[in-house]
Amino acid sequence: QVQLVESGGGLVQAGDSLRLSCAASGFAFSVYPMGWFRQAPGKEREFVAGISWNGGRLYYADSVKGRLTISRDNSKNTVYLQMNSLKPEDTAVYYCAAHRQSLYSGSLFPLDGMRYWGKGTLVTVSS
Repeated sequence: QVQLVESGGGLVQAGDSLRLSCAASGFAFSVYPMGWFRQAPGKEREFVAGISWNGGRLYYADSVKGRLTISRDNSKNTVYLQMNSLKPEDTAVYYCAAHRQSLYSGSLFPLDGMRYWGKGTLVTVSS
């Protein structure tokens, strides 16, 4: 049974930091690129960050470059999202997802290109 379980969300103030984790099980995590996405109230889900299967390539949405960092530990089947200098506009439910294409190192992380999804963790940033 495939599972992606996000954790680490919460209520913080603008300028604070959070570290999200996503624990994966039930599939060959180490050969799949992973992505973080977010969905703010009343908005569509959007790409935030992506990481290639071996961690060698990192990709970010323009809105988070320089503040958020994606990483992975294949020995722990876990992907992380370090979030620094948080802003109120970062408020959203954050989801991790596994890419459909194993061993992919490109920059494309479309919503319909992700095979498995977690249920999300809520991040709220107050001003």
